[in-house]
Amino acid sequence: MTARLPTITSLAELTGFIGEDVYVRWSRGPEADAASTSRDSLTGVELPGLSASPLRVEPWWDDRSRELWVARRLFDYRHLRDLRGPGVRAWVLRGTEVGRGPDNEPLVHCLEPLAWVADSALRECSSLVGAQHSEEWGPLDRSNSGR
Repeated sequence: MTARLPTITSLAELTGFIGEDVYVRWSRGPEADAASTSRDSLTGVELPGLSASPLRVEPWWDDRSRELWVARRLFDYRHLRDLRGPGVRAWVLRGTEVGRGPDNEPLVHCLEPLAWVADSALRECSSLVGAQHSEEWGPLDRSNSGR
């Protein structure tokens, strides 16, 4: 299944996937996720779906850059690749939301894997986010949270 998935190589191409039921997920891919759901990393509780970030653009975003919107979705959780180990990468899926996770993230059932996201697209996302020069914003990484 995953071997046949196309690979998104640019931010412009990734922006073309924006949709109401389209999500990006960081994991070892659709095959690895097919027989499982996400778990709350604090308590170990099994969640009713897979944690994912929506690629739909919220109405309040108005006519702002769709590329920046999508770049944020990838940038927010890029630390998961290092945290969760080898084989973890970003991929895009069409899904049905079945609940909200402990961080208020959508929990989804995957209806259709759509594509892998290449490192070249991730680099574009990081560059675009970095170009915003915000000192108050960064990835949602708790690994250095002052334990």
